[in-house]
Amino acid sequence: MNRITVETLLQDLASRGLNGEKISEQQIKVFASKDNFVNHLHYLQTIGFEHLANINGVDYIAENEFEVVYQVYSYEHKIHIVFKVRIPREKPVILTVVTLWEQAQFYEQEVHEFYGIYFEGNKDLSHLFLENWNDLPPLRKDFNTEEFSEKLFGSKRHGGGK
Repeated sequence: MNRITVETLLQDLASRGLNGEKISEQQIKVFASKDNFVNHLHYLQTIGFEHLANINGVDYIAENEFEVVYQVYSYEHKIHIVFKVRIPREKPVILTVVTLWEQAQFYEQEVHEFYGIYFEGNKDLSHLFLENWNDLPPLRKDFNTEEFSEKLFGSKRHGGGK
């Protein structure tokens, strides 16, 4: 396979209906809708983007949305893709990519645990770090850390300690 450049990759993705922008000579940012993003990620896999490095969540509380960010890399083309998908906060559900990359299992569990995003089709979204956690996921912007600390440790303002 011929080596792909950032410019030719952006043109290819644009012809497939994806918006993207160049970050550097070896990195692009791509925006996809939740309706067909798995197909786009599968396509990227077929052209040499074989490594899923991470999945992150971002909470845009003012816009009432979450963003799920897939970090995808090609060793052959030496290009890193920051692949972004927005979903609504009121029903944060997105399809799993475990069928494309096995390691997505861990990343999706982590994002689910810290943001409350549900990955449809993922068979194991059990807790990894926050055992017996019953509060709002802690990386959401509406999680009140001060209130949680006071509940857990007692309030220093009111005499301290539990």
